[in-house]
Amino acid sequence: MSTIVFPTLVSVIVVSAVSLVGISLFLLKGNTLERFLIPLISISTGALLGDVFIHIIPEMAEEAEIFSSTLLIILVGIIVSFMIEKTVHWRHCHVLPSEQHYHPMGILNLIGDGIHNFVDGALIAGSFLVSIPVGIATTVAVALHEIPQEIGDCAILLYSGYEKRKVLFFNFLSACTAIIGAMVILIFSTSLPMIGTYALPFAAGNFLYIAGADLIPELHKETRLPHAFLQLLCMVGGILLMYALTFLE
Repeated sequence: MSTIVFPTLVSVIVVSAVSLVGISLFLLKGNTLERFLIPLISISTGALLGDVFIHIIPEMAEEAEIFSSTLLIILVGIIVSFMIEKTVHWRHCHVLPSEQHYHPMGILNLIGDGIHNFVDGALIAGSFLVSIPVGIATTVAVALHEIPQEIGDCAILLYSGYEKRKVLFFNFLSACTAIIGAMVILIFSTSLPMIGTYALPFAAGNFLYIAGADLIPELHKETRLPHAFLQLLCMVGGILLMYALTFLE
């Protein structure tokens, strides 16, 4: 237990710090930023799917006696992810606001982002409880999908009338709920030793939901063939990154 506390906390702190990438909104023009966002979304889609099918499911398969029940928890993870988004009326949107693309405003976005980051932190901690390589792979997958999300969150707050300093502060504060989520899992892991085992399939369901319900629909908005090919290459790149992390095991 003590051996995974440090890497877990480092991982969630790094993921929380990803919120600061929103500063790119102040440095890059909208069109330039959009050109970077789509490849990032493609890479994060591949990373999330790769983490599920290369790391998480094979790890669960090693526990043959509980594998059937963990498949059910994957389904629960998908349903709970859907319920969380419906409850706060907020989605992980990865495009900048415009007259054609409306986003919920300000405080609602912060609440939704805080809940999502809390879950991310819990999933990272649960992954480290299973093994350090799986924890590292999950951290990379989470961090990659956080980058376009955090840029979108900063854009929403800017368009909601927040000053630049407050945008970065509130977004970072919301991201820090990942640390709380990780601590909750680590604390309860002593009294509930199976919590890591069951957190893993929940993470798989959450990642499948994010990739399928949030990221891939964004990619489908681009229909030009050259851009679609670039999306495919970036997605494969994300999957290969997850495969490369298997050599840590």
